[in-house]
Amino acid sequence: MNYIGEYIRKYRGKTSLRDFADKCGISHTHLDSIEKGIDPRTGKPVKVTVETLKKIANAMNMTINDLLVKSGDVKVEDLMFDNAEMIDISSNTVMIPVLGTIKAGIPMEAQEDIIEYVDIPQDWTKGGKKFYGLKISGDSMYPKYVENDTVIFEQTEDYSIANNKDCAVMVNGFDATFKKVTINENGIMLTPFNLNNQEGYQPTFYSKEQAEKLPVKIVGIAREKRTKIE
Repeated sequence: MNYIGEYIRKYRGKTSLRDFADKCGISHTHLDSIEKGIDPRTGKPVKVTVETLKKIANAMNMTINDLLVKSGDVKVEDLMFDNAEMIDISSNTVMIPVLGTIKAGIPMEAQEDIIEYVDIPQDWTKGGKKFYGLKISGDSMYPKYVENDTVIFEQTEDYSIANNKDCAVMVNGFDATFKKVTINENGIMLTPFNLNNQEGYQPTFYSKEQAEKLPVKIVGIAREKRTKIE
């Protein structure tokens, strides 16, 4: 990674670290650690995912292969695999932010707690659909969703399509909570999956009147879960 870091730093030249990181769709602190080759949290060589390398390569108008070879981190022959071919899928994907929390009253595109960016199929966005990711914290939705899973949400406030689905829900103007939503003529139920627990997780019911007054607001429907294998 030292070679790649040096190459990236030379490539961006007088472009600021923050500006180039924004172009890549990663945090400026992560880009800084990549350029230096050291993870400041551990003092060990920085680890970079293929996804991050693809973002950086795209920002430099090259493929990951080009980035690895031009930086001197690998030789061309090391990229050759029997019966395999490197495919650039960047044109068929779009990048969306992954958030740690969703703050009430702030438009989704203006949320500041961005952890990283991930790609989704461009086809998903047909018809003007918008998506964002949330990093799972806690175990209220265990075992279906676990700590540090990334869940991709379709942004919506439409109650009619949220029934019996796992949704991000804003209650009483606080940060969004992630629960299974059940809606009937009497109101809305938010149910955690982890009911056999020591934390006291229980379903919460809001009448129609309560849902309107608080309010209880759907802000996204879960469309995909991504679990990282350590």
